[in-house]
Amino acid sequence: MKKIILLGLAAVFFIACKQEVRYTQNSPEIDTYKKVMEDYKTMNWEDYPKHYADTAKVLNNVTKDKAKTVAQAIEQSQKDAELFTWVVEDDEYEMVVTDKGETWVNYWGLWKGTMKSTGKVYQIPFHNTARFIDGKIVREYGYWDNSEIVTDMLSKPETPTPTEETVTN
Repeated sequence: MKKIILLGLAAVFFIACKQEVRYTQNSPEIDTYKKVMEDYKTMNWEDYPKHYADTAKVLNNVTKDKAKTVAQAIEQSQKDAELFTWVVEDDEYEMVVTDKGETWVNYWGLWKGTMKSTGKVYQIPFHNTARFIDGKIVREYGYWDNSEIVTDMLSKPETPTPTEETVTN
């Protein structure tokens, strides 16, 4: 009887150990995504693409038909760096394995950017999610609301009211 109970406990233990991790906050994929975010924060565009598959697609606030390559995403970030200085804070990471067996890393952060031309500071919460296959990112989605920046950039600066000095000159 003891042997049957021990055998039963051993079987339960073995089955419990074989369960796949479906959610975690510590994984090699999370470590890779932390490197991606560090490269973004420091504008290390040389190392940034090393974490992506050659065929990876980046979909930042766009649909699949407007997806960019990693090189195009870097080019956009470099253009952004001409307009802004930024920091990213409040990092949170998690990894999930879907019912289909897909591995995704989710990231949340707070982007704080200062527009170089005006000195105005923007604080924008954002979310990225990246699908991994064989340790590389194959698809990345980014979501944030940049409407305040767009509105400010599209609005025309107010024309100063003419003073007596400018009228007489």
